[in-house]
Amino acid sequence: MKYLSFMLFVLYFSAAVYSQEIKIKSLEVYPRGDRLSLPVITSDNKLIIEFDVQSDFEPTLNIVFRFCDKGWAPTKNIFLLNQNRNQLLLFDFFRLPVTVEEAEYHFRGSFPDKDNYIELPFSGKWRFYITDQQDTSIVYAQGRFFVIDPEVKLSSSLTNDQLENKTYWPVELSKVFNITTDFYLPEEFYPGYVGRVEIIENLKIYYPVVINRNDNTLERQFKWDANRNFTYIARDILAGNEYRQVDLRDINYYTTKDVNARRDGLEFSRFYLKANPDLNGAKIYTNYKSPFATYLNVTFSIRPPDDVYGSIFIVGAFNNWKLSTEYQLVEDAGIYSITLNLKRGIYDYQYVVADVVNGEIVNADWVILEGNTWENSKVYDIFLYYNEPNDGGYERRSEERRVGKECRSRWSPYH
Repeated sequence: MKYLSFMLFVLYFSAAVYSQEIKIKSLEVYPRGDRLSLPVITSDNKLIIEFDVQSDFEPTLNIVFRFCDKGWAPTKNIFLLNQNRNQLLLFDFFRLPVTVEEAEYHFRGSFPDKDNYIELPFSGKWRFYITDQQDTSIVYAQGRFFVIDPEVKLSSSLTNDQLENKTYWPVELSKVFNITTDFYLPEEFYPGYVGRVEIIENLKIYYPVVINRNDNTLERQFKWDANRNFTYIARDILAGNEYRQVDLRDINYYTTKDVNARRDGLEFSRFYLKANPDLNGAKIYTNYKSPFATYLNVTFSIRPPDDVYGSIFIVGAFNNWKLSTEYQLVEDAGIYSITLNLKRGIYDYQYVVADVVNGEIVNADWVILEGNTWENSKVYDIFLYYNEPNDGGYERRSEERRVGKECRSRWSPYH
């Protein structure tokens, strides 16, 4: 019995010595040739995945690709698992310059990858997981992207409008956009399988505007001529404003590890201010080969107006525009602050006022601190879903893309 106890201790000690302490940082996912766009690819393009790794030694990682249903849940359909064609096992890492703190390695890969037998054969929503190579249940980071079949030509238009269901004060709160998407369904598709439309503003992948086929309200409408002409209408989309932006690339100003996002330290409401042009929600990192591509502790601070009630959160390109309690600002004497560890680069961001109930963020107000004006530039990605009956049934997606106040429309499949 004593011998058995000794052996167990040795095994445990050995595992502790060789376990990997790994942190994935500055994860980027984008279509090849366009770092500023939503990660959407076709058969003619590739997906780029890039990230830094903080690790004492070169890590042994794996990337697992999973096709998803309309709610981003990985499919359990055996016909869509893409087995033996969905994992990257061989990594080529670039050693970062010694001047870069808090990261040692960099990876850049393009997918699909024929050399490593990686395929992305189905049109729709996909997720990838960066995992331990020996145990894929250990997930260090993950991301989302779209694969599309541009077989249905969508025609989308955007118009300015105002909310009329009550009196708004300030009147700027009533400014909205209406987006109309029309298309003619080609003969090879069945009208009864046409599904919903999703609209993604800039890079807000977690907050799509959805128009279902059975919608018929003042805000969401579906029209069909019982033949092959379809129309989807989304009304009352808040106009918003340009984003705030921090540029950490200036090594003459940001000279230390701990810095303020703003030169004067404080930010204020921009509700009545016209903002400068932004990156439509994107970020631009300093080139990973640069000796200055290091990480800084960046403090964001805002003094909101006295009539703003609720908690304040920061959201932006550094957290994929997802509201999270992890990014809630801390209040001290009327000033709300948070410090983030960011790689040198440019980031779009904004402040959101919301409540926290039972650990969940509710009643999010995206415009009260930022403004709501028609005088801004946005990009809308508009996806059409089709209920593909083959391979056990899945969502097939199509899209057409436009930039700015026009629209970008896209297409795919349905679960």
